[in-house]
Amino acid sequence: MLGVFCVVAVIFDLVENIGRLLENEAPFWQTVKYYFSFIFFFANMLSGFIVFLTIIWFTSKLAQKTEIIAMLSGGMPFRRFLRPYFIAASLLVAISLILTHFIVPAANKSKVEFEVEWIHVNFHVKDQNLYREITPGTIAYFRSITYSRATGYRFQLERWDEEESRLEQRIVAAKGTWMSEDSLWRLVNVSVRDFNDDGTESFRFVNRLDTALTMRIEDFAQRAAVVNTMPTTELIRYIDQVRFSGADVCSLELTRHSRTSTPFAIFVLTFLGVGIASRKQRGGVGIHLFFAVLVGFTFVFASRMISVFAATASPPEFLPVSVSGIQFIAAWLPNVLFTALGFWIYYKAPK
Repeated sequence: MLGVFCVVAVIFDLVENIGRLLENEAPFWQTVKYYFSFIFFFANMLSGFIVFLTIIWFTSKLAQKTEIIAMLSGGMPFRRFLRPYFIAASLLVAISLILTHFIVPAANKSKVEFEVEWIHVNFHVKDQNLYREITPGTIAYFRSITYSRATGYRFQLERWDEEESRLEQRIVAAKGTWMSEDSLWRLVNVSVRDFNDDGTESFRFVNRLDTALTMRIEDFAQRAAVVNTMPTTELIRYIDQVRFSGADVCSLELTRHSRTSTPFAIFVLTFLGVGIASRKQRGGVGIHLFFAVLVGFTFVFASRMISVFAATASPPEFLPVSVSGIQFIAAWLPNVLFTALGFWIYYKAPK
């Protein structure tokens, strides 16, 4: 089942990107290597859902042949019937945890490198109002950024005296361009205002100003896919760096927690699958597979909806929950909700 899904995914992805691959003259063998990495990534992503369908198929076959009725009539408790499923699920969860936290990020490096070089050559920064604390007390701001031109618009730089909480200098420019060959920023239509210790101010205006700042255009334009190439230990360090710079870390925190909650969803889907398929139905395997697909897509839809909400939600004032705590709840909430559904199905299942 996993092989069939991977083949279909490769065909769809190839049809979508064949124009870019031909236009950019991607090497054949690198393309083949890319799709091997793509299969590895896609298989790990779908593993929980495929395990769910496999359990439904296998258990439904047992139910239709009256094997489950025979076991339960012989005195086997339903919990004993569940035991081999959860032994197998434990093995799959352990493998999935190792893959998700360490092996898949390493395998994704070649995949992302190929996409950057041959498929998604150009990209833009869709976020606006970007703040970064480039050094302690020095805050940079761009209204928007066009990465292909290495240019940010409505630039502002403030330098603060942290001990006295006093603004020392404010630089405002119409735009700033990153000059990679010289490792400096070229500011256009620049106004510089200095705030002196005695309370006076000085102001000057220049048409162009080249200045060296401890930031690059890449600091504002990180490809989201690059996060998938980081092992969890490296991702944690990266989150700390991004948080220190003043950028939003909600999606990064959600990715970190999802790397653990997604493998554990195999337990949840195993519990659901056995409960759904253990009852003998007149429609046979087809009815069970229909309910399996319905529950599986509902699980994925609920996970995406909760993730989208968590990306913009802030912790309520009456709850002592941090931003990281909100993302932790968002990552684990689908598992909790569908575990409750699993217990209800377990209660209704024939014993």
